[in-house]
Amino acid sequence: MSFIPGSLGFDEFGTPFIIIKDQHKQRRLTGIDALKSHIMAARSIAKTLYTSLGPKGLDKMMVSSDGEVTVTNDGATILNMMDVDHEIAKLMVQLSQSQDNEIGDGTTGVVVIAGALLEQAEHLLDQGIHPIRIADGFELAAQSACKHLDSIADSFPVDINNLEPLIKTAMTTLGSKIVNKCHRQMAEIAVNAVISVADFDKRDVNFELIKVQGKEGGRLEDTMLVKGVVVDKDFSHPQMPKELKNVHLAILTCPFEPPKPKTKHKLDVTSVEDYRTLRKYEQDTFNEMVKKVKDAGATLAICQWGFDDEANHLLLKHELPAVRWVGGPEIELIAIATGGRIIPRFEEVSKEKLGYAGKVSELSFGTTKDKMLVIEECKNSRAVTIFIRGGNKMIIEEAKRSIHDALCVVRNLVQDNRIVYGGGAAEISCAIAVSTEADKISSIEQYAYRAFADALESVPLALAENSGLSPIDTLTQVRARQIKENNPALGIDCMLVGTNDMKEQNVIETLHSKKQQIILAAQLVKMILKIDDVRVPGEDF
Repeated sequence: MSFIPGSLGFDEFGTPFIIIKDQHKQRRLTGIDALKSHIMAARSIAKTLYTSLGPKGLDKMMVSSDGEVTVTNDGATILNMMDVDHEIAKLMVQLSQSQDNEIGDGTTGVVVIAGALLEQAEHLLDQGIHPIRIADGFELAAQSACKHLDSIADSFPVDINNLEPLIKTAMTTLGSKIVNKCHRQMAEIAVNAVISVADFDKRDVNFELIKVQGKEGGRLEDTMLVKGVVVDKDFSHPQMPKELKNVHLAILTCPFEPPKPKTKHKLDVTSVEDYRTLRKYEQDTFNEMVKKVKDAGATLAICQWGFDDEANHLLLKHELPAVRWVGGPEIELIAIATGGRIIPRFEEVSKEKLGYAGKVSELSFGTTKDKMLVIEECKNSRAVTIFIRGGNKMIIEEAKRSIHDALCVVRNLVQDNRIVYGGGAAEISCAIAVSTEADKISSIEQYAYRAFADALESVPLALAENSGLSPIDTLTQVRARQIKENNPALGIDCMLVGTNDMKEQNVIETLHSKKQQIILAAQLVKMILKIDDVRVPGEDF
């Protein structure tokens, strides 16, 4: 807490007091009022996401100030696009964002758990328990829950020859997304993309090698994985060949135009001869540039900058296909994929710096005459592109977010192959374990332990409610069965398959994601509970 500078005064008895500058212009909340205000703000954010949890969770539609519409049920995206003013509510947005940055999945669940913890904290505050004791109890309970998760986690080997377990895990992630009508196909694409670029010795995945590209038109089912690079450009001249084989690429960041002085310049053309000399100089320069590229053995020029019609005609005449206005990220990805070097000046063009691709072809779509280039069979086969099709921009953007979540989950499994079972099974099991642990504690923290266990049950309750089931009845039945059968894989049957065993339903989540959710939520709640004084400029509340 920071104080606003003021001056020191003394009353008639010599007791010091501080006169704070511009006190009448400050609004201030202290003690229990500040805590209640924070809890209410954070719970209102959690309540927004409550209905978006799980495979039957509902989508949210957000319209930006410039009229752009986004439909999604991804927690991090919803909170990012919400116009949040309250300081504590902003912390909830950051909580979801940090889960997204670290794990990529579970962004809705982490906010729901944090909201439930704050709701329980409010009850404990009403009973007169000090906020620090509550926060410490929650932290100890979170550690206890994480230890229990370690004990119930299963592991499966990430085997390149048997990708089925990975695909089933990715399908769990995609089950709640807009792409769930073809989520087996999407899961296979995500798994194959990660396996293509994964370094199994270091247990690491470089996401820069996976590019996700979308194009409106077609169906979601037309989405495909390209073992190469897809560029949203076409050949610079319509008469250039539409397909090239055994291509040597020159990747150029220098423009196809005569050199100009860097400073301001003025050229006076006073006669026809001057003009002809200038024109000849330009033609000679273009010819020299094309000759240097051709002499190096290049059969395709990828240019970051554009060139005029004269240069384009010259390239066609010399039978050197070219692509212009290729963006910086694409240039870098093409260089990585083809094993080529980015060439900044024509003087540096050489055979050693050329990239290689087995095939470069032009794809055309529908009746719109939209074209894209596909660079395949590259020297570095680890660079891949996921090419998403969809009926409109909104679906494509949501499919991109869904694919990103699935890629993150598969990457997490490559890094740490331990899993727990979804459908609220892990949360119910943790709640039982934490509740049992509470009975062994003689201090006041046992109230916080029990409250933590109740908060964890908010996830299965939300899943049941969003699936149209009776929340309390469903939860009590599953909880009783978990204790009786000692089976931590029993969860909420959201898809109404007829079995509560998540192992049979293949509802799988990564251990890393689940632990991160609990730890992050507990840390944020502890931080909120430690704030007891708020000063904000402004006269009215």
